[in-house]
Amino acid sequence: MISSNILIYKKITIAKYCLAIALIFNFLSCSNDAETVEEEIVQEEEVVEEEVEETPEPEEEVVVEEELVEGVDYFLPNIDLSNWKVTLPIGSPTEVNPPEILDYATNETLLPYMYNDSTDGSLVFYTSPGSSTTNSSYSRTELREQMNPGSNSTNWTFAQGGSMKGTLAVPEISVDAGGDYHRTMVMQIHGRLTNEQRDMIGEDDNNAPPMLKIYWQKGKVRVLTKKLKDVDASDEEILHTDAWEDNEGHTFSEEIGNNQFTVEIIVSEGRMEIILNENESVVYNDIHIDKWGVFENYFKAGNYLQTVDNDAFAYVKYYDLEVTH
Repeated sequence: MISSNILIYKKITIAKYCLAIALIFNFLSCSNDAETVEEEIVQEEEVVEEEVEETPEPEEEVVVEEELVEGVDYFLPNIDLSNWKVTLPIGSPTEVNPPEILDYATNETLLPYMYNDSTDGSLVFYTSPGSSTTNSSYSRTELREQMNPGSNSTNWTFAQGGSMKGTLAVPEISVDAGGDYHRTMVMQIHGRLTNEQRDMIGEDDNNAPPMLKIYWQKGKVRVLTKKLKDVDASDEEILHTDAWEDNEGHTFSEEIGNNQFTVEIIVSEGRMEIILNENESVVYNDIHIDKWGVFENYFKAGNYLQTVDNDAFAYVKYYDLEVTH
C-alpha cells in the first residue's frame, strides 16, 4: 500500500515537472515570437525611415532675370552718316547735309522720312510722290555720298575704285491699278562732270548719267547699267547724257521678297561687279565700262520710288551700309 502511494506520488511529481517544463518552453517560445515580431516591426520602421530620408526634397525654384540683349530688345542700325547727305520728297526738294544729318533721330524735318526702327535695328527710308530733283520726275528719300562732308565737289573715278555694301529690305511697297507692285531704286552709282567737262560741253550743271541703278522690282533685285549708243563716239561726245542709254539689264534669280538681302558693288578700272547675298554676281568689264572711266562718280542708297501714282509709297530699311575707297 505504501509502495503504491509512493509510485503514484512520483508519477504526479513527474507530471507536474513535465507540465512545468512545457509551460516554460511555451513561455520562452512566445517570448521569442514576440521579440521576432518586434524586431520585424523595428526593421520595417527603420526601412521606412531610411526611405523617407532618401526622398529628395523639392529644389527651390531659381528665378533668372532675363538680360537685355543688344540686337534683340533694342538696337540701332550699323550706319555712319558722316559722309552722306539726304534728299527728301518735300521742299524744292529739301536736303540735309552732315553734320546736321547725324542728329536725324531728333530732326523734325527728317523724322517722317528717315528714322530708326529699334525693334529690328534698321534705318527706315519712307517716300511717296512729292518733290523731285531737276533731272527727274520721281521723288526720293535717298542718301548721296560726300567724300568731303558737306561738299559735292570731291568724288572718285573707276581708276581710283571703291565699294559699297548694304544689308536692306523692302518690307512695304504699294501696288498699281493692275495689282502689281511698284518698284523702287535702292542703290546707284551716279556720274558727275568735272567743272572743266561741264564748261567744255556748255552744260549748266555737273550732272552726268547714272552708270548703275539697282532696283527692288517684283520681289527681285534688278540691275541696269549704261551703254554707249555709239562706241566710236569722241571723248567729248561721250560727256553728253544723250550719248548713253540703258542696257538690257540683269535680274538676279533669287526671290528676296520682303526679306533682308545684301548687295555689294565693287568697282575698279574697267570693271564693275554686283553681288547678291554673297551667292550670285554679275560682272561688267566691256568697252562701255572702259569708256565710262572719263566720269567722276558717287554712291547713292535709299528709297527712290519709280512712280507718280496717287497714294503710292514705299518703305526701305537699311541695317548696315559701308563704303570703302
